[in-house]
Amino acid sequence: MKKSSNYFLAFIISGLLFSCGDETKESSIEVPEIEFKKEGELYLLKMQDTIKKVDIEIADTNYERQTGLMYRKAMEEDQGMLFIYPNEAPRSFYMKNTYIALDIIFYDKDSTAVSFQENAKPLDETSLPSGKPAQFILELNAGKVKEWNIELGDKIDFKSL
Repeated sequence: MKKSSNYFLAFIISGLLFSCGDETKESSIEVPEIEFKKEGELYLLKMQDTIKKVDIEIADTNYERQTGLMYRKAMEEDQGMLFIYPNEAPRSFYMKNTYIALDIIFYDKDSTAVSFQENAKPLDETSLPSGKPAQFILELNAGKVKEWNIELGDKIDFKSL
């Protein structure tokens, strides 16, 4: 009995050694590029006038809100991601695993811009708070707040496809 248990133990150890592979080789995991999926259209409004129309992806589940634009390499000029929460509350974002510099615009329950976080740095895990309660958050490429002259008090209107 003792002899067979020694063989079994030797078999297990050799299996572990050979299954670990060569640790000196660098390994990389290929992550497929995440494609933009148009799920709606958003209109940036100043008074009643449209500043800009943006194609949006919508993040309205916990998973989608947690991952956001992580792992994206680029976003087109007129694209963004709209985060929709079930209620208005203080919000905070960070740029973990996000490779695109972003402008983050926080909107209250009435879709009115209440604060911005401009030029959020890629991969930075510093907290980016809303400062005021927000229910909708729009992420755009960095520089769009200035380029499109988006100001506090401006509104959004959006529709899902």
